[in-house]
This record gives sequence, C-alpha cells and structure tokens, in this order.
Amino acid sequence: MNKLLLKKALVYQDRAFCPAEVLCVQGKIAAVGTGLAAAGARTVNCRGKRLVPGFIDIHTHGAAGVDVNAADEAGLAKIAAFFASQGTTAWNASILSDTEETTLRCLRHIAALQKRRGYGAQLLGAHLEGPFLAAQYKGAMTETLLRAGDSALLRRYREAYPGVVRYLTVSPEAEGAPELISQVQEDVVVAIGHSGADYAAAMDAIRRGARCATHTFNAMRLFHQHEPAVMGAVLESDVWCEAICDGRHLHPGAVRLLLKVKGWERVIAVTDSIMAAGLSDGLYKLGINDVVVADGDAKLADTGVRAGSTLTMIQALRNLIQFTGRPLEEVLPLTTENPAAAMRLSGRKGKISPRFDADLTLLDDQLNVSMTIAGGDVVYTA
Repeated sequence: MNKLLLKKALVYQDRAFCPAEVLCVQGKIAAVGTGLAAAGARTVNCRGKRLVPGFIDIHTHGAAGVDVNAADEAGLAKIAAFFASQGTTAWNASILSDTEETTLRCLRHIAALQKRRGYGAQLLGAHLEGPFLAAQYKGAMTETLLRAGDSALLRRYREAYPGVVRYLTVSPEAEGAPELISQVQEDVVVAIGHSGADYAAAMDAIRRGARCATHTFNAMRLFHQHEPAVMGAVLESDVWCEAICDGRHLHPGAVRLLLKVKGWERVIAVTDSIMAAGLSDGLYKLGINDVVVADGDAKLADTGVRAGSTLTMIQALRNLIQFTGRPLEEVLPLTTENPAAAMRLSGRKGKISPRFDADLTLLDDQLNVSMTIAGGDVVYTA
C-alpha cells in the first residue's frame, strides 16, 4: 500500500500555518495531526517548511519546450514534470483553436497520459480555448480557424474521448455560442473570453451557465459607463475570473482592483504559459503561430500581439504577494481552493484535509519549491 508520512511541517489549514503531520495513503490524505504513525510508510522530514495544497493551473498552453497543440504523450509528460518542479500538482492542457484533426490528436494524447500516474502534475483534462470565438478579440488566435458555436463538432470531441474536455472558452456573441453553453454547462466548465460582447449578451451567457472568465481584462471589450460590456458583466456577476499575474498582462493596480471588486474567493491565478516557460528568450511556437520571447515577454512575431506568457504558478504566487502586500496565507487560495472550486473539484482538491487528494507542495522561507507530491507520489524534489 502506498503510504507517505510528512513530519515536522508547518501545515496550511484554515488560512493559517500550524505545526502538524500529514499521512497520505493510496493517493489520499488519511490524517492531519500530531503523533501520527503508519507501518510501512515512507517518512519525510519537512524540517519546519511550509506544506501547502498543490497549485492548480487551469489555463496553460505548455512549458519546457513543449507546445500543447504539437505535443504527444511524452511531451505532455515533460510539461507535467516541469510544472511539478514549480509546485503545480494539477493542470488543464489548453488547446489553442486549431483544426478538427489536430484537436482530436491532442485529445488522444491527453487521454493517454491521464491513464498513467507519477509523471508529474496530474493532467486533469483539456481546455478548449476556442474555436467558438469571435474574431474581433481573437488575440493570438488564427482567424481562419475560428468558427461559430458548433454543437456537433464539440459532441464529436467529447464522444471520441469521454470526460477529457473539462473546460471550454467561448465568445458569447459568436453565433450559436449561447445555445452551446446551455447544452454543455452541466458537464463542462464554460468560460467566456476573447469577446467583444455587449453587457446583455455576456449576462445571458452567465445565466445559461458560464462559470468563468478567461484571462480577465485581456482580449475582451472593457468597461464603459454607458455600455458595461462583457467586462462589466464579469465584474458584476459571480463568475470566477482568471488573472495572469505576470506584471505584463495586468498592472498590479488592475490585479488589486479585480480582487477588491470580485472578492478574494472569485479570482484564479493562471499562467497562460507557452512552451517558452522555464526557458530563455528566443523563437517559439504557440499552435501554428511563430512567437518571439524577449525579456521573458511572449509576442506574435508578425503583429507584436502578446501571446501567452512564460509565467509559472510559483512565480504568480510570489507576484501576488508583492502586488497586494498580503501574506502567503491570504494569497494561497488563488492558486489552490479557487481553481478547484471553479473546476468543480472542491471536495477533492485545493485543501489539506482528510479524504482530499494528496496533492501537496513544500515551500521554503524564500518560497522556493522543495518538494511536490501529486496523488501521494513524490513527483519532484529540489
């Protein structure tokens, strides 16, 4: 039986750190307390470091030289291993708008890796960022690959690989998108983004079941007092808001404003990282697009439009502490509990509590990752 006992840790529970031990059995947290023992358990001395829930990145296109749209199973495993080194224990593979053939290939490789364990951060499933998007705010999307809401196409994806499509970004104003949201929202977490929708259309999408906003503020029509637009609907409603906290996509003041308006329980830190994450400046790909990374900033080679990021979740956490002046205890839920809640995983992930998945990250005093545990398996040690 797979047993792991973590001793001498400062364990994060109820927004505070307290000395405790954590026993993991068969991939689940079995107990949190003191004086724990388990015959045959591997014991890890945490040496007083902080033990936090593993980070959950619901929106990322790659890392470590691998682009999700071009990745095979081994490539996805390479991304997962890199994410584990950054404290991430679960992630969605975000597929940029692409052809049906390429998307099906991506889903096939995602499904294959999901059947394995111990490869790094757990691959939760696929995030389809498109193709049901409007062209006006396409961002780094290729316009010829965008299309109206197509329930038959989405059904083909879902029937080919059941349960793999977990997250979907659509533009509310795209023809057929509102009906698509209504059809899939019970089984797939729907986000609105890449959108120039007016307020009424955006609110209709939310009423139909959209739960999230994709990279809030970025690639969407912004607030105006006479027409609040999609941005106003996102801020007023209870949807969860993704935020790329790299200091480039959002000014620190915009991050603070988002937190003040939405509340700390409705903002989710995401990386929206591309294959350049973890690597030096240079030439890279995002789907079929050529991307230039200079000073860590990724932009399309032909237009200069920002194209994802080189951010990691541990750096997003550090940035949020710097941007807000709040302590680690208050900032952590943006990387753990909030994405778990948005992805309907609240009873399984995002907290250090009995019966939750044994997804844990050990941090030193400088917020460096010392160890990462995913599903009870030690998948990274510094």
